[in-house]
Amino acid sequence: MTREEKSIIIADLTTILTDNNVIYLADISDLNASDTSNLRRACFKADVKMSVVKNTLLAKAMERSDKDFGDLPSVLHGNTSMMIANDSKAPALLIKNFRKTSDRPILKGAYVLESVYVGDEQLDNLVNLKSKEDLIGDVINMLQSPMRNVISALQSGGNTLSGVLKTLSEK
Repeated sequence: MTREEKSIIIADLTTILTDNNVIYLADISDLNASDTSNLRRACFKADVKMSVVKNTLLAKAMERSDKDFGDLPSVLHGNTSMMIANDSKAPALLIKNFRKTSDRPILKGAYVLESVYVGDEQLDNLVNLKSKEDLIGDVINMLQSPMRNVISALQSGGNTLSGVLKTLSEK
């Protein structure tokens, strides 16, 4: 690979890193062709883009990016696959579900919405992440809860008052 080709790949990787907020790095080595094909199909169904990258080129792209990847460059050794998604926990769910039939892929690290996760032990934390839409829904429910209580109290009081008036009018 010539220097020009490497610089083009680094520029492309830098653009990908800059444009995306959900980046997972995984090790898919030791997967046979059939399992790799199944993983790629699962990625396609989950709207996750997966590609194998060269560690040195990805490290240079991380340096050139305006994002702070923290300790993530330290996991760039061996076989590295990069997973890009819009949903913050889609790749984590994909890895966890795929591991039911295989011991790979192994999570090396992830960059999710300005947070860096390093190591396979972070997989459960990533699976349990709430998306932006989930958090907004929780906040709306918390804001509506007092209003529901007031309306419920007013309705029950009205029912009680109307019941008392009805009973008095019948007597």
